[in-house]
Formats: sequence, C-alpha cells, structure tokens
Amino acid sequence: MNQESNGHDVQQKQTIKYKDQTSFRDKILKEGDNKEKDFYVEKHLGTADSFEQDASAKHTSEYTSSKDDYHNAGVDVEKQTPPSISPHQKVTSTKSSSPASSTIPISQPPCHPDTTYPEGGFRAYSVVFGSFCAMVAGFGLMNSVGTFQAYFSTHQLSNYSESTIGWIFSIYVFLSFFCGVQIGPVFDAKGPRWLVAGGSVCLVGGVMGLAESTKYWHFILTFSVLGGIGTSLLFTPAISAVGHFFLRSRGSATGLAATGGSIGGIIFPLVLPKLFSTVGFAWGVRITGFIFLFLVILANILIRSRLPPKMGGSVWPDFKIFGDKVFAVTTAGVFFIEWGLFIPISYIPSYALRYNIPTTLSYQLLAIVNVGSFFGRWLPGYVADRWGRFNTMILTVALCLVMVFCVWIPSRGNITGTVIFALGFGFASGSNISLTPVCVGQLCDTEDYGRYYATCYTLVSFG
Repeated sequence: MNQESNGHDVQQKQTIKYKDQTSFRDKILKEGDNKEKDFYVEKHLGTADSFEQDASAKHTSEYTSSKDDYHNAGVDVEKQTPPSISPHQKVTSTKSSSPASSTIPISQPPCHPDTTYPEGGFRAYSVVFGSFCAMVAGFGLMNSVGTFQAYFSTHQLSNYSESTIGWIFSIYVFLSFFCGVQIGPVFDAKGPRWLVAGGSVCLVGGVMGLAESTKYWHFILTFSVLGGIGTSLLFTPAISAVGHFFLRSRGSATGLAATGGSIGGIIFPLVLPKLFSTVGFAWGVRITGFIFLFLVILANILIRSRLPPKMGGSVWPDFKIFGDKVFAVTTAGVFFIEWGLFIPISYIPSYALRYNIPTTLSYQLLAIVNVGSFFGRWLPGYVADRWGRFNTMILTVALCLVMVFCVWIPSRGNITGTVIFALGFGFASGSNISLTPVCVGQLCDTEDYGRYYATCYTLVSFG
C-alpha cells in the first residue's frame, strides 16, 4: 500500500513538472530522425529501447516517464500498467524492443532545460546587467566612431583622404560582426567565460594601444583589428546569454542590455572631445581604456549561460542553416538594415562640420543620436513582446526611412532639422541591436541561439 502511495506521489509530481512542456516532445516525435528519438528514449527512460505516445492521454491522468523516480519510491516499474494506446498512435525507435521497456509510455515530455525560462529573478537580471556593462564598453566604442573619424581627419591623419580614414572604421565594424561566425558556435559548445575574457583583453589592449598610435597602420592594428575582435568577443556572448534566461520577455530584456551601447554612445562622444582638449589625445584615450577595464571586469563576473555547454557540440560554423528560407531572408533583411544605418552614425559629425554647424554641437550630435537610441532599444523590445518581434522591426525600419527622406535630406545643414533628425533617427535605429537577436531567436532552439545569431551577423558584417 505504501509502495502504491509513493508511486502515486511520484506520478503526481511528474505530472505537474511536465504539464506545460509538450513542445519538445512533439518536435522530437514529429520532426526528429531515428537517432534523435533513440537519444531521447535513452536519456529519459534509462535502458528502454522503444517508447509509445498516447495523444489521448492529454485529457486523462498523466503517466510518468521517469524510471528512476519510480524505483526510488520502491515501485517495480516492470509491473506498472500503462494507459491503453492505440496502435496507430505508436512511435517506435529503430532499436529492437524489449518487453520490459515497451510497457513504459510517455504521455508528457521530460523536463528539458530549454522548455522553461526563469523570466526574471536575481540571477537572470545580473546577467542582463553584465551584458549591459559589456555593451557600454563594446558598443560605446562603436557608437563613438564618428568622434574619432572627425578627430583623426583634422589631427594625426589630416594628410589622408576621408575615404582612406574611413577604412579604419570599416574594418573595425566588419570584424565586430564577422568574427561571430566562430564565436557563436563556441558559445553554444563551451559557454561564455573564455570568450568574454578574451574580448576584454583585446578591447582594453586595443584602446590602450590606440593612445600610442601615430601612423596609419597603428590605427588599423589597434582600433580596427584589436578593437573589432574584442567587441565581437564581448557582443555575441552578451546578447546570447540573455536569451538563456528569457523567452516571453526576451525582447524587453535584450533591449535593456542593449541600452548599454546607447549609454556608452552618450558618454564617450561628449567626454572624448573635452578630454582631447584638456589632457591630450593619448591620456584621453587611456582614461577611456581604464573605464572599459572596470566595465569588462563586471561583465566577466556576471555574464553566465543558464544551460550547461552542449555535449559534443561543434565549435565550427554551419552554413547549412541557411537552408531555412525564413532565416536566410531574415539575414538578408538585417544585412540591408545595417548597411544603411551605419552611414549616418559614422558621418553625422563630419556632415555637420561640412555645413558649418558649430564644432561643439557637431561632436554632440552622436550623443543626441544615442539619447534617442536609448529609448529606441528598450521601448520597441517591450512592444515587440506583445505585438510581435518582426512586426515591430518593420515599423522601426519604416520610421528610419521617414527620418532620412523627410527630415535629414531636406534640412541641408539646418541646425534644428539636424538635431531633430539625430534624435528621431537614434530612436528608430536603436531597435537594430535589440530586436535583431530576438527575431533570430524565434527561428531556432535556445541551445543553438549563439550559432544562428553569430552566423546572421557574419554575413551582415559585409554590409
């Protein structure tokens, strides 16, 4: 009697544990190949060689799939009587079936780690804050490229053309996204720890080296190569780790983390010109490097993945995922979005100087862009969780077009029009960082999130 009671308690416990997790089971049974089905059975039924599914069991009493839980309760699993199963509802693995194992059906899926998300709590939001810190450093530098572009063209590299100087920042942005093709699979297979540590060394080392740069190739090596690789090593794990803790609120959480780039884009374009004029270029950049050092230390402490590293996961890119037409079209769309968005971000200070807008305001335009971007990264993410991620992305891109064609081009250097454009374009373009990973995350399992997201941005980097 006591055995039966214990068995019933275990069954009730399993029923509660599994009741909301049908998606993983259905995916394996309907779409998985024989190898996946065999792995599923062996992982959750011990030595069972085949399993059966009763679709009608969803509205009847739930039946446990855990052999170990029954054994711990003192119940002989081999003697348990399963619910009745229709022959046409049976799904069997490719292995030979044994009598004992064939009497253990599954009516609800086991507790797969990818099917539940904390959706909050201290650990989840500490990861969001760690990602925020990484974004302040990595994307704070990226959102300040206009400041460096304008300064280099009038100081160290004044004898070079604008197009030649532009290669420094083009290579930097390219590497910031292209390196993700390898970083994403490594994140899925090994976790974020060593990626974030490596990114911290490259980013801080690149900024410190930039302070000593005097020749064109110095800037390529320090800013473009070390800065680009460091940003990529921080950026991909920071975004991917947030996706391990949130599903329903992933847009809002990712947007909160991505606001770090806007905060950096507000602070550094305002601080750098003042530092350059007071303590000089070298010490101005060194001070920025020490700020980055503090931020990446916090990122190393706080960024964690919820799921254990993928057992046997490959660290090599897999371009076969472009066989998914939806993913391929999404990547193409992101490519053109990024291609267009970085033109104003990179050249708006130089544009303002060209039209004789006061120098101080010209440098501050990037900060104004990032003020708008701060709200544009979080608010669209919040809306996207309720109205749809792709729907919101389309609306923000349309707003970018309105700001360019209806405000920026007609303003022709008018101060009021240029400031309105900077604020509005910043808001509209902010969603490219916060919504793109969320849209990509809808197209894959969480354990493949890093691979899909990084592969997407690898192609985007060519834009």
